[in-house]
Amino acid sequence: MRWRTSSFTSGAGGAQCVELACLDHGCVIRDSKQRSGPTLVVGSAAFQGLLAFSRKETA
Repeated sequence: MRWRTSSFTSGAGGAQCVELACLDHGCVIRDSKQRSGPTLVVGSAAFQGLLAFSRKETA
């Protein structure tokens, strides 16, 4: 799996960082500070909904 770090990761210790890995059927999300910790698997439609919601909230 190829993990990518959020573009909103802060440079000051990364207090609130997430990483994601894209799959054929969705994405896997994890805390970048606990890479061996739990992950959240989200289907494609749910992930698109999450992105749309986050864009609406930050606009």
